[in-house]
Amino acid sequence: MNAKWWQRGIFYQVYPRSFQDTTGNGVGDLEGIRQRLDYLVELGVDAIWISPIYPSPMADHGYDVSDYCGIDPVFGDFETFDRMVEDVHNRGLKLVLDFVPNHTSEQHPWFQESCSSRDNPKRDWYIWRDPAPDGGPPNNWVSYFSGSGWTFHEPTGQYYYHAYLKEQPDLNWRNPEVREEMHNVLRFWMKRGVDGFRVDVIWHLIKDALFRDDPPNPDYKPGDPENMRLQQAYSADQPEVHPVIAGLRRVVDEYPDRMLIGEIYLPVARLVTYYGENLGGANLPFNFQLISASRHAKDLAKIIMDYEAALPPGGWPNWVLGNHDQPRIASRMGPELARIAGMLLLTLRGTPTMYYGDELGMEDVQIPKRATQDPWELNEPGIGVSRDPERTPMQWDASPHAGFTTATPWLPVSPDYVRQNVAALDADPRSILTMYRRLIALRRSHACLEMGTYRTISDEDDVLVYLRENDGERVLVALNLSDETQEFTLPEDMRACRILLSTRMDDPEFAESRLRLRRHEGVLIEIEAEAAPA
Repeated sequence: MNAKWWQRGIFYQVYPRSFQDTTGNGVGDLEGIRQRLDYLVELGVDAIWISPIYPSPMADHGYDVSDYCGIDPVFGDFETFDRMVEDVHNRGLKLVLDFVPNHTSEQHPWFQESCSSRDNPKRDWYIWRDPAPDGGPPNNWVSYFSGSGWTFHEPTGQYYYHAYLKEQPDLNWRNPEVREEMHNVLRFWMKRGVDGFRVDVIWHLIKDALFRDDPPNPDYKPGDPENMRLQQAYSADQPEVHPVIAGLRRVVDEYPDRMLIGEIYLPVARLVTYYGENLGGANLPFNFQLISASRHAKDLAKIIMDYEAALPPGGWPNWVLGNHDQPRIASRMGPELARIAGMLLLTLRGTPTMYYGDELGMEDVQIPKRATQDPWELNEPGIGVSRDPERTPMQWDASPHAGFTTATPWLPVSPDYVRQNVAALDADPRSILTMYRRLIALRRSHACLEMGTYRTISDEDDVLVYLRENDGERVLVALNLSDETQEFTLPEDMRACRILLSTRMDDPEFAESRLRLRRHEGVLIEIEAEAAPA
């Protein structure tokens, strides 16, 4: 009963460029988000996470920030933002902003000062190094978007470091002035009513003080993205990052009921250290294990239990299945297993984060070469790194451009939008959207699905069965991940029960103690109180 809103709640990521355009320029905006809030209320989510809306040259679509305390005109202005925040809160929702502290745009005034001369007061706000003895980069660190992570600046004769594009120079978080300035950015937005922050690439904030070379990655194969060629032993995930994150958390805690999410792509043993000493780090270090997990029950059961075992005492779990950097769930798994994935995400212990359109079964869209927007794909074409396919416009209805815009959209709309859209699926009692709404309503009405314990019951025959329990209330989740019909015999103390929901949105076959699960079917079962042990 004392749980925080971010523990009970469901997060929903909105990629603002692709949610709803109200100005007729083909790009989504804040007013579009505001106008679609009732849809999110009806869906049942609790918090909206919005990808960057700050002024930006858009070299990386907003992740190159030129002003942390402004709003890019393509998205709107502060009047629109404040009206949106008010409407979000009036509907009982929370608002989480993307915070991009690792790097700025090269057009940020700080970097313009930093590169003006070696003795400029802001020179040390970024990472500058002399050339190697041969005149080349200071070390072998590579950019995530291909090529060296170092760019030579002719006027001052030094290299600056950028973990991503050369247009995104990394800030020097060892500099206390940088920390204080960024702390003030958090305060600025919290004063405007923001309820929390998702911190972009939080594990990158501190680099090795000695700038040692990263070692080779023995698993690298020809055709892999260049950023996989090295192991990030020194260019990221340094021990000194944790006091930096603790400082961010202290600022967030200055304001009541706010929270901090960290984007972290690390193995689970390292991931959980980002909860911080005495849980003074990120409230939720994002857990992406399900994104790359296999579809086999035993593998999933192991991932879940290993993660639960690794959590620090009091650490609250969380799960993510999709975002703006990953292929769509339905494209990775197919339409039937996408329903199973939704049931898994929303019934595991912890806070789930959804990605816009996954509740519609939206799939990746093939982007013609001429329409490519993603700078990573433009830098490393032909190896499948583009993130454009999962960032295409939300599909609202069957009108032109799926009701997203009256203009040519910034990315192509999926060709299946005429049948796969909110209006069509809303009218279909067996659609994936209807399933998501019912599933979320059941999660909200059953405390054991929000806050209960987790226990694996079985992972045989590619059927994952687990129990959620809280104060005598029990719900069994059974997910048939196999390509065949499977039967599962309920334990003796769970035989007085009723079916709450099937991913097929009909009545599953159930007789006495045996549950017959069709291929790729998931079922929620409420265990009646009289079946509980005495």
